Amino acid sequence: MPTKEELADADLSHDLLRDDGDFSLVLGGPLYNLYLRTRLSTPPLGLVRRRVIIISLVCWLPLLLFSLMQGYALRGVPVPFLLDVEVHIRFLAALPLLIAAELIIHKRIAIVIRQFLERHLIAPKDRIRFAGIISSTMRLRNSVLFEAVLLVLCFTLGQLVWKQQIALTIPTWYEMSSGGGSHLTAAGYWYELLSLPIFRFILFRWYFRLFLWYQLLWRVRGLPLQLNLYHPDRAGGLGFLSASIFAFMPVLLAHTTFLAGFIGDRIWHAGATLLAFRMEIIGSLLFLLLLVLTPLSFFVVQLEHAHRVASREYGTLASNYVNDFRRKWVQHGSGEAESLLGTPDIQSLADLGNAFKSISDIRVLPFGKDAVLRLAAVLIVPLLPLALTIVPLKQIVDWLIKLAF
Repeated sequence: MPTKEELADADLSHDLLRDDGDFSLVLGGPLYNLYLRTRLSTPPLGLVRRRVIIISLVCWLPLLLFSLMQGYALRGVPVPFLLDVEVHIRFLAALPLLIAAELIIHKRIAIVIRQFLERHLIAPKDRIRFAGIISSTMRLRNSVLFEAVLLVLCFTLGQLVWKQQIALTIPTWYEMSSGGGSHLTAAGYWYELLSLPIFRFILFRWYFRLFLWYQLLWRVRGLPLQLNLYHPDRAGGLGFLSASIFAFMPVLLAHTTFLAGFIGDRIWHAGATLLAFRMEIIGSLLFLLLLVLTPLSFFVVQLEHAHRVASREYGTLASNYVNDFRRKWVQHGSGEAESLLGTPDIQSLADLGNAFKSISDIRVLPFGKDAVLRLAAVLIVPLLPLALTIVPLKQIVDWLIKLAF
C-alpha cells in the first residue's frame, strides 16, 4: 500500500510533464514570500521590472541623497560618490541581473527537468523515486533556516571579507579618516547596514540555489537512467542538460559585471593597472565556468559506460552488415551477381559509416566545447571596456578600420 508521501510524489511526477509543472529552483523561501506580501511579485515571479527598479533604488538612491547632503557627491573626498564606479555597477547593473535571473532560471530549469521524463530517461518504475528527489529539493528550497543562515553570513563573514578585501583604503564618500581612525558617513551607514547586506543576501541566495541544483543532479545520477545510446545529441539523450549552462548565464554575468566595476575603481582611484588583475580575471572566469559545468560532470560514468556499450553493439551490427555486403557484392556468394547500378546497398554502407562515426563521437560530458566558448565569450564582455585603460580608444578604432578596409 503506497504511503501518502509516495502518492504525492506520483502526482508530482505527473505534474512535471505539464508546461506549468510545479518544479522551480526559485519559487519558495522567505524572500519569495516577502515579495508576494509586499506586492513586489505575483505568482509565479511576475512584476520583474518593479522588483528590479525598487530594490535597486532602495540600495542606490539614498546613497546619492546622503552624499549630496554632505557634499561628497562630486567633491570633498578623494573618491566622491558619483565617481565611484564600483557602487554604480554593483547596484545598477549587477543587482538587476541577479534579480531578473530569477524568472529566466525558473522557466528554463523547469524545462530541463521535464526532459528527463519526456525523453523517457526515467523508467516508469523509478518515476516515484525521481519525483521524491524533486519534492525533497523543493522542501529544502523553502527552508527558513537556510535563508536565516545566509542573512547572518551577510552581516558577519560578508562584512569581514568586504572590509579586508574589497573596500577602498583611501577616504571615500562612505568612510572618512580622522584622528588616526576612520568613521562612516551618513551614506556609509546606509551602505554598510542596508545596501551591501541586500546585495550579499541576493547573491548568497543564488549560491544556495546552485547548491540545490548540484544535489538534485547528483541524486538523479544515482537512478538507473535509460540512456539512448544512439541519440543524435551524442550524449546518450542527456544533451538537453547543456541548456542549464545558459539558464544560469545572468547570474554569472552579474559576477563579471561587478568584477569590472571593482577593477575599474582601483584603476581610476588607486593607480592600479589592468595587468595587475590578470590572475583575478582568469581565476574568476575559470571559477564561474566550473560553477555551472561541474554538476553536468556528475553523469560522466554513465556516459562513458554508454559509449562503451554503444560501440560494442554497433560494432557487432556493422561487422555483420559489411560481411553480408562483401559476400553479396565482392565474393558473389549467392550466385549470379545483381546489378550494382541503382542498388541501395552502397548508400546503406555509407550511412552505416556515418552512423558509426556518430557512435564513436559520444561525449562523456553532456555539453560541447562550443557551449563553453560561447559562455566564456559572454562573460568577458563586461571586462572589455577596461582594455581602454591600456590601449586608447582612437588606436582601437584605427585597428578596426584597417581590418575592415
